[in-house]
Amino acid sequence: MKRTIVLIFIATLFLGCSQKNLKQETKIMQKSNYSALPESFKDEDFQNVLELFQENCQSKRTLKIYPGLCEKSLDVEDPKTFILQNFQPYQLNNEKGEGLLTGYYLASINASLEKTDIYKYPVYKTPVDLVSVNLSEIYPELKHYRLRGRLVDGKVIPYYSRAEAENIEAPVLCYCDSKVDKFFLEIQGSGKVYLDDNTTMYIGYDNQNGRKYKAIGRYLVAQGEMRIEDVSMQSIRAWLEAHPKRIDEVLNYNDSMVFFRKKAKGAYGALGLKLTPMRSVAVDRKYIKLGSMLYLDADLEDRKISKIVFAQDTGGAIKGSVRADFFTGFGKEAEELAGKLKAPLKLWVFLPKEENKERDE
Repeated sequence: MKRTIVLIFIATLFLGCSQKNLKQETKIMQKSNYSALPESFKDEDFQNVLELFQENCQSKRTLKIYPGLCEKSLDVEDPKTFILQNFQPYQLNNEKGEGLLTGYYLASINASLEKTDIYKYPVYKTPVDLVSVNLSEIYPELKHYRLRGRLVDGKVIPYYSRAEAENIEAPVLCYCDSKVDKFFLEIQGSGKVYLDDNTTMYIGYDNQNGRKYKAIGRYLVAQGEMRIEDVSMQSIRAWLEAHPKRIDEVLNYNDSMVFFRKKAKGAYGALGLKLTPMRSVAVDRKYIKLGSMLYLDADLEDRKISKIVFAQDTGGAIKGSVRADFFTGFGKEAEELAGKLKAPLKLWVFLPKEENKERDE
């Protein structure tokens, strides 16, 4: 009984936030047209987009967004005409007026299945004492919220933070040789593990401790160790390597921890599908439904990214309506691009035209 009262009380706190978000969602989407998209839209590889849309339709969530279009896509003579005739672009907006595009990649770590003097940092599976409650089971309005913690004396309390990791009761997938590499693996959400017996395995996100994600780059800026314009994954890693005695201090600033499980080969997102380099993005599903087809436009210092992408993943740091994390793939080039990617973003979502006519009515 006590547990039920606690959950209902917490849910009511979330409910106020949820109602506010629902009001905001009605303002963030504005009907657009294809002429408003960047000129580069005309040069899109529509055949590739069609093939990826068909793959995207393997998810039940995608089928709900595009009823009928998934089946229709299987018999298409002209991919570009199919897109133009069946999808309506809607531009996403936010109160700040400017979005943000960052990048992520399939990370890699060196590890062992056994703990040794070299391989000593545990990569955990989901802890046995982690309580995860889907709040939508109590209030449908809270479908985007999940409560995580641990049960102590009939009360749900916050789960252990990163600084309290030694208290975690969880099976260990493997032990890696670098605390920093493990941290960045958690940030990326999936990785390739090179084991000391010359075999490899792939792991991916399974759960997290429920703590709020806090960017260590901002902490270093606040400490006067770095300028905000210089923050990147590469610069943070270089700083940590140059200050080994402060690694725990900086990493523990981020209370959030990710737990993993074995995956099939490659990187898989929250949609349950294999991610496609330079076509998959992570989004905030409070604003963008997983499975949606999007168009993003961002200007980097040395290039422009302007293309159709698919919302197939989520991330703890991905918050807001005009916010996306661009999956760059695997390898040094992918890591280099993802680590430095931080650019203003414009974002559109493609919805079925028939659905949009109903909205307008």
